[in-house]
Amino acid sequence: MNLVLLYQDDFVSEGLVRLSGRRLEHIRSVHRVKVGDELTVGLLDGKIGKGRLLTLANDCLEMQVELKETPPAKLPLTLVLALPRPKVLNRVIAAATSLGVSRIYLVNAWRVEKSYWKSPRLAEENLLLQRLLGLEQAKDTQLPELHLRRLLRPFAEAELPDLAAHTLALVAHPGALEPCPRNLEQPVTLAIGPEGGFIPAEIELLVRSGFQAVDLGPRILRVETAVAALVARLF
Repeated sequence: MNLVLLYQDDFVSEGLVRLSGRRLEHIRSVHRVKVGDELTVGLLDGKIGKGRLLTLANDCLEMQVELKETPPAKLPLTLVLALPRPKVLNRVIAAATSLGVSRIYLVNAWRVEKSYWKSPRLAEENLLLQRLLGLEQAKDTQLPELHLRRLLRPFAEAELPDLAAHTLALVAHPGALEPCPRNLEQPVTLAIGPEGGFIPAEIELLVRSGFQAVDLGPRILRVETAVAALVARLF
């Protein structure tokens, strides 16, 4: 936790917060602070600053906080991601958040197992927690949007054209003729398939929706690695 995220209901008065639960335990066991120490703090969807520890008890702590700094800017990137395996979903969502992705759409694909959609990791509470953990890691406070779409074709035909309008729409596809571009300064909508990639019919569907297939190179990467590699390359 490189930043302690604060919420409006943490404030007991102006500039004074009281924390308990997960954040308290992390501050006690990892930061090992004592009264008078300072931590980096940030208000969710707000500014960043410093918090000075005033009291530390077994069940709560209090900090005096001052929030003046603007959080890092979000990337102009919408990520359309075929639902990963449940055991890697948490890592992918937290990493995409840490990288600064603005919007995430989890979508179905032919190679996505139906059982993935029944995973408890898709619970709203867990998806929120993973994004919060990503913010804490990256010293950010701006929560990315996250949406689930169970049917790829209706999503690609009815929503994607508008979502990708006025952006460079790319789909990562091993073996594509065009290499993935580098160091862009324009908004991007990026689609990444499941393990094994999108099937040809899905690539054709995305191309009809305005996407261009691009290749990242000869190595076949796991989803969590591909997300990081593509975002780093594009921006």
